[in-house]
Parts: sequence; structure tokens; C-alpha cells
Amino acid sequence: MLENLARVWERPEPPQQQEEMGFFTDTTLCIGCKACEVACKQWNQLPADGFQWTGNSYDNTTMLSDTTWRHVAFIEQLGHEVKRDRWLMMSDVCKHCVQAPCQEACPTGSIIYNEFGNVYVQQDICNGCGYCVAACPFGVLDRNQADGCAHKCTVCYDRQKDGLTPACAKACPTESIKFGPITKLHQIARARVEQLHERGEQGAYLYGAESAGEYSELNSFFLLLDKPSVYNLPEAPRRPAAHMKARE
Repeated sequence: MLENLARVWERPEPPQQQEEMGFFTDTTLCIGCKACEVACKQWNQLPADGFQWTGNSYDNTTMLSDTTWRHVAFIEQLGHEVKRDRWLMMSDVCKHCVQAPCQEACPTGSIIYNEFGNVYVQQDICNGCGYCVAACPFGVLDRNQADGCAHKCTVCYDRQKDGLTPACAKACPTESIKFGPITKLHQIARARVEQLHERGEQGAYLYGAESAGEYSELNSFFLLLDKPSVYNLPEAPRRPAAHMKARE
């Protein structure tokens, strides 16, 4: 009995650090099928939501939330305001920032970087303060009404530990969502931008692949065809900790 009691105070060895993993989402390949949304909800046992007519194209979930960890945005560009009619689509997700404001704002240590370099919320330590929700410039985190804790994408941490691809990337039929080591994803992404430029798509560029201003690079980055605000992404994301006076 004393041995069992002693184990309560034992500190287990942390997992061995692995190569940083992440997502590269190529919006030029997205067809808006929402397979990623469905696969994410199915694997993570998230409840269905968004069964209402929003009037915003085919978008019924509208944004990321505590129960929607992948969100497919539909951007219809039609009429005289654009050079040519087109339909932009993007599967949005947590950005897993290298220097994440949510992790910096968390007062309990609930938000950590796991061994794969992903930003991970430990629900058993979260006190539901909501500081992370306010700190994230991308509107990723949200508090769950049932347990009061913050929830978001885990990059299928359980699947990664078993050497499996996250559910969203596995389900994507066009490989718009690519998962792998960050260094390799950067190479694939830059090659894809060059390919698009050669084909005449000069507006193609990477969002979040490199640090910009006060904000770090993202381990979940995107290839876009229009300015970030069109995709509901901030042009220049803010990191609250960068504006705090340092302790002397």
C-alpha cells in the first residue's frame, strides 16, 4: 500500500523529443469536399454542429471552435470587383505556432509543446480561464460549454504516437492537406509555389512558412492565392507577449 502511495509522487520520464511535425495546406488543391472536417470529428469523437443555413456559400460551420477543429472556408469571388470569377477554398486549422501566444498566456501550464512540436492543451490542467482564447490572433481556441475547458486541434496526437497520419490529412482526396516533418514540408511548399508561378499563377505565396514581424513561423502553414484577409487570416498577427514590459 505504501508503494502505491509513493507512486503518486513519482514524476514519469517525459516522451523523447521527436522531429517537428506539422501541416502544409495547399489551397489550390482544395475542392471543398469537407472530408477533413468529417474525418476530424469522427476520429476525435466531436459532436456534429452547424446544421443551420448560414447563407455564406456552402459553409455551415463558419469558423473553428471547441467542437470544429477543421473548418473548410468557401470564398466566392464573382463580378466586376475581381479580374476573373473564381471560388477559393481553404481548410483552416490551428496554426501550431512556433512561439504560440496561447501557450505564453496560459497561467496553469496546461498548454505545452509535445514531443512532435505541436501546441497541445492538457484538459486535466486547464482551469477554463479563457486567456488562451483571447491571446490567439487566429480565433482557434474556444471554451467548451460542457466542461469549461479550452479545446482545439491536437494534430491527432494519439495517431502520431502510433506512427499514423492525422485523420484530416489521411482523408483528403486531393492531398491539399499534407502532413510530415516541417523541414520536408517547407521544401514541398516552395517547390509548389515555383510550379504555380511557372504556370502563370503569380499570386501564389506561402503564409506562415517564415516569421513575420513580431510573429513566429507557423508549423501549420498555407499556400494562398489572395491576401490573407480574404481567407479570414490576419495580415500581421499580433503576439500579446511581445508588447509586455520585461521584468527587470
